Order: sequence, then C-alpha cells, then structure tokens
Amino acid sequence: MGELLGYGLRLLSGPLSERSGKFWPMTLFGYVIQMLAVPALALARSWPGAALLIILERVGKAIRNPPRDVMLSHAAKQMGYGWGFGLHEALDQSGALLGPLLVAAVLSSRHSYPRAFATLLVPGLAALAALLVARVIYPRPEDLEAVPSPDVHAGGLPSIFWVYLSGAALVAAGFADFSLIAYHFEKAGNVPKVWVPVFYSVAMGVSGAGSLIFGRLFDRFGVSVLVPLTIISALSTPLVFLGNFWLSLLGVAAWGLGMGVHESIIPAAVAVMVPQQRRGSAYGIFTAGYGVFWFLGSVAIGILYDVFLPALIVFSVVAEIAAIPVFLRVATRLAPAAREASSSEPREDARR
Repeated sequence: MGELLGYGLRLLSGPLSERSGKFWPMTLFGYVIQMLAVPALALARSWPGAALLIILERVGKAIRNPPRDVMLSHAAKQMGYGWGFGLHEALDQSGALLGPLLVAAVLSSRHSYPRAFATLLVPGLAALAALLVARVIYPRPEDLEAVPSPDVHAGGLPSIFWVYLSGAALVAAGFADFSLIAYHFEKAGNVPKVWVPVFYSVAMGVSGAGSLIFGRLFDRFGVSVLVPLTIISALSTPLVFLGNFWLSLLGVAAWGLGMGVHESIIPAAVAVMVPQQRRGSAYGIFTAGYGVFWFLGSVAIGILYDVFLPALIVFSVVAEIAAIPVFLRVATRLAPAAREASSSEPREDARR
C-alpha cells in the first residue's frame, strides 16, 4: 500500500508543482515528512502505528519526487541528463547501503529497535540541512537551463512520451520485488539467512556504480542503452529463482543494475523528450504509471510463485523483453534531440 501510494499520488504532486511553480516548497515539505517518519518508528507501539508511519514515508516521497526530478533535470542540463540522474542515484544508493549498516550496528550493540530507528534522525536532519543550503544557493533551478524552452503549457505531452511510458511499464511489470526474492532465498535454502542482507548490499552497490557508468553511456548513445540493460535485468529473474548460491548472487547483481536503471536512466530520458515547462506533469504521470504497473506485476509474480515457479519466470522475462522494441522505436525517434541535449555546447556555456 505504501509503494502504491508512493507512486500513485505523483499524479497529483507532479501537475500541482508544474501549475504552482512551487518546486522548492513541495520538495522540502515532502522531505520533511519522509525524513521524520522513519525515525518516528522508534515511538511506534503497535503494528498499525508502524504501518501508518511506513505509508506516511512513502507519501512524503510521492510529494517530493516529481518537483525534485524537475529541479534535477534543470541542474543536469549542463552536465548531461544521464550523468546527472546517474550521480543522484549513486548517492541515493550509497545511503541505501550505509543506512541499514548503521541500524545493524546499533542493533548489535544496543539490541534496541527504537534506539536504532531514533539514530536515523541524525542523517535525516543532515539531509534537510543540505536541502536548505541548496535552496538558498539555487532559489531558481530553472535558471540553470542553458537555453529556455518555449512556453508550451497549452499543449499536451508529446506522443513519444506515451510510447516510452508503455515500454517502461512493461519493464516495471516484469521486475520482481526484492521482498519476494529474499523470501525465496529463505524458502529454497540456497542462500543462508545471514547472507540475504549482504546480497541486498551487493545489489545496492551495483545499482549505484551502474547508474554512474550507464548514465555516461546514455549521454553518449541515448535511449538505445536501455536495450542491453533490459536484457540484463530480465536475466536476473531465472538466476535468482533457479540458481544456486553463486548464480543467485550474480542474479542479485543483475537485479541491482536493473534497479539503478529504473531510478536513473529511465527518468533521465523523460527530460530529453519533454519541454521544461511540462516536466512536473511528465514526471508525475510517468512515475505514477511506472509504479502502478510495478504493483500489478508484483501481484501477478507473487501469485505465480505460489502456483508454478517456471510460469513466474516466463511472465517476468517476456514482460521485460517485450519492452525492447518500444525502446528501439523511441531511440530512433529521439536520436536528434538526445544528441542536441548531450552536445558540448551547454557544458561550454557552463564553463564560461
């Protein structure tokens, strides 16, 4: 429910940020909710209270992500959209790696979940402080765009955007959630329980590193880089659900690479195909659609896991591979715009 709200509510937050132009206030508000909801788990005394805070954390993410992505697209214009979004994802995944390790360290020494969650208030407040500094230094991120786009509020989103969204939805539908992967490891017994967090850490490390590498490749080759990445992501499912310890580790690494692509390269392409005045709505609609299909696909994968494991693998692989022709079509139509966006001229303007 939290993940569904975290994506579905972006249908509201994206267009609202676009119409109001309040990118910073909405981003800060969403971050405040998210950064305080997780440490507040230290105060939860029942599962409904904990569940409410988990859902609230996802709601905060839904509020802040579309306006944040719009501002990130403005900042990434001068360095390349792929590198900008890739760098953001790498930093994000470093937190996803270090945060759980911090909680584990507190649990091992204090044996207290409330104290472990309360400790997360420190990095949460540090994140909010960094945002406030950025707000003071860059009050108008849209001014970072080297060449402002014409006002296109009266028009709809370009048709290529909807084609691209259909491909991303197919990838999302076939992408298994790590919760099910971890459950399978424990049920199958091919990965000892103590190694499951290590596997997740490997996935996050690959996700961050892959975002940086393929972000650069996206700036050079455009949407076509999604083709080999989608193939690698599709291979993760048979590896993690049919493999032994080492093949499962390889599958988790491929899964992590797929996760990095989802969070960096796929949204970076939206900035290339949508004018800056429509990016609030575009990111809201795109991530909401992506999240809804990930939710529906996860439900189908969960049902198939109980019914027939090979059917799960076929569904996942076919759904992701079906996105490849869509990405190839988008790459063909988007090639001129991608070359223009990744040219050296904006970077030269930035140096001047």
